[in-house]
Amino acid sequence: MWYAIISEDEDNSLPGRKANREAHLARLREMNEAGRLLLAGPHPSIDADDPGEAGFSGSLLVLDFNSLEEAKSWADADPYVLNGIHKSVTVKPFKKVLP
Repeated sequence: MWYAIISEDEDNSLPGRKANREAHLARLREMNEAGRLLLAGPHPSIDADDPGEAGFSGSLLVLDFNSLEEAKSWADADPYVLNGIHKSVTVKPFKKVLP
């Protein structure tokens, strides 16, 4: 089943994001290669594709897991969580309807 992982960043998270980005993306690449990634991306802090030094306010991931518990465990092991970039993470089932 698909699960949405919705995170909110701590204030001034950009330096931490930059420092942990490659480890964060490596996990997402693994999920993508396994066919278990529907979408992934950050929420810019301002209305721009490239927010520059304004940074990001959080992220949205939609991934395939066998259970809510498995999805939560995976989310808890993310480098952005482990290194204090995300102040909160919500994981909930997601039903893809379109496209």
